[in-house]
Amino acid sequence: MPTTTSSPIIILIAGHWLGAWAWDEVLEHLTTDHSRAIAMTLPGLDGDDPERAAKTLDDQAAAVLDVITQLGVSEDQPATLVAHSGANAPVSLVLDRHPELVHRVVWVDSGPVATGSAFAPDIPEELEELPLPSLDVLAQQASLEGLSAEVLERFRARAVPEPGPVLRQPVELTNDARRKVRTTLVCCSIPSAQVLELARAGHAMFAEVANIEHLDVIDLPTGHWPMWSRPRDLAKAIQSAASRTN
Repeated sequence: MPTTTSSPIIILIAGHWLGAWAWDEVLEHLTTDHSRAIAMTLPGLDGDDPERAAKTLDDQAAAVLDVITQLGVSEDQPATLVAHSGANAPVSLVLDRHPELVHRVVWVDSGPVATGSAFAPDIPEELEELPLPSLDVLAQQASLEGLSAEVLERFRARAVPEPGPVLRQPVELTNDARRKVRTTLVCCSIPSAQVLELARAGHAMFAEVANIEHLDVIDLPTGHWPMWSRPRDLAKAIQSAASRTN
């Protein structure tokens, strides 16, 4: 595996309903740590794109690879990809297609997906997009721990509906080399011990974790959106992971 220089390239990718803006507070701390860090908005999550509801996981994976190319990433200077929550599907595709360009993947309260899986395969074809649900419903799906009323209001105001094709599309993976990419799990709403236990038990959401060859875990106890509840600590965890060479 290639090693990175003292200034690792870090690409931050947020989950459903979110754009690059979600990482603003984390970037403030990463940029003071001498990293080359940027955040990106996946296709389908740009509120100004009139065709965003038609975007697919393939579009999203291609966009990540475009950013990698623009940053001059190579096998000699691969990037660290940081994937939060629902960004795991397009990032899993990137790992499958070009594992040689990734120094490390950092899953933030997330993890790799298994081939053939889809986030919401049963949603009807006529559903073009999925808006952010009410906070009561959201709290049943993921932990809101650590988020103030102000942060939740910002989330509500800036969230962009998730494209239907992204939610329905199965992830097709064929390259076992993706499992050789160094991996860090930043465990927030579920402790790492429980995640690893579920992975060993073959739980559908975590089974792919058991196949990773080079894995380390970091516990960062908080809710599902640590970029807002613990941005400084998350930045420190990301920087530590990106700087590792083993």
